[in-house]
Amino acid sequence: MTTHAPLPLASVDDGCCTPAVARAVEPDVAHDLARSFKALADPARVQLLAIVAAQPGAEACVCDLTEPVGLSQPTVSHHLKILVEAGLLEREQRGRWAYFSLVPDAVAGLAASLSSAVPTPVG
Repeated sequence: MTTHAPLPLASVDDGCCTPAVARAVEPDVAHDLARSFKALADPARVQLLAIVAAQPGAEACVCDLTEPVGLSQPTVSHHLKILVEAGLLEREQRGRWAYFSLVPDAVAGLAASLSSAVPTPVG
């Protein structure tokens, strides 16, 4: 049986616990980012967003989105509603069908927000 010597405790003077000088992200910005990333935390929603973005004009009818993801229309509608609430897609009713379009610059804005919220480490 091998025994290990206990690890030395860090002293207060070694700079280990120096307080942060600034917040990395404001709470309301963090909330918005978390909501958007939570919406993208489901593989079906990532697929739906990518499918809509790849269509001409970055828009698609809900009737065209069920087959590619292999889900029922009510399930696809639920996922699309979450993407709309997160500000990634817009919904427009045309007759009996709903059309979904990519919010201009939503994905780029999300990436930029994340980049500014999580700065590159210094040194």
